[in-house]
Amino acid sequence: FWHKVLYDIGVVSTPEPFMKLLHQGTILGTDNEKMAKSVGNVVSPDDVFDRYGADALRLYEMFLGPLEATKPWSEKGVEGVTRFLDRVWRLFVDEDGKLLVTEDEPTLEAKRVLHQTIRKVGDDLEALKFNTAVAQMMVFVNEVMKQAARPRAVLEPFVLVLSPFAPHLGEELWSRMGHRESLAYAPWPKFDPALCEEDTVTVAVQVNGKLRATLDLPKGADQAAVQAAA
Repeated sequence: FWHKVLYDIGVVSTPEPFMKLLHQGTILGTDNEKMAKSVGNVVSPDDVFDRYGADALRLYEMFLGPLEATKPWSEKGVEGVTRFLDRVWRLFVDEDGKLLVTEDEPTLEAKRVLHQTIRKVGDDLEALKFNTAVAQMMVFVNEVMKQAARPRAVLEPFVLVLSPFAPHLGEELWSRMGHRESLAYAPWPKFDPALCEEDTVTVAVQVNGKLRATLDLPKGADQAAVQAAA
């Protein structure tokens, strides 16, 4: 309203204060009805904080689905996200509280999934596609969990990527890795486009229009090599 007043008197040059409007979506209760006090299906954030922590609630809401969609609340969904955050913790810290981060050189696979994650999460944040950003971080954790070492060169940038989604966990891990200043002052990590590319491509094999197999072949394989593999 005030922006339109200022536009009418010539103080600002645009009739609207924003470039676009994006609806923030609707959360449904467990009964699939829109959450409302009058209906009695509202979930108290305080209860979720006490049971799972603020990071879990924040991450779950971002993972529910497309931002503008209608999404039903699920207690099991919060539990699933909590298990993911537990896995992130175990990636850095063992059961005795000892830091697992090492100065080893990361493998090519670890570097590749890190750079893919930096690019994907950065792009998704700009596009407000929070759910797919969280999914990519899950891919990262699953891949690095398979590695023999926990290289600092891979885990430190990941903490910075995770921090907008789980700021409390991010700050704790950042501090445990020896940083005295908040990660809020650290720059967003950069990705190497070359490391984001896969060495292999997946090729579908169809016979009479029906999918019979999928093959992972070296990138750039010629037609003869693909036919021979099929």
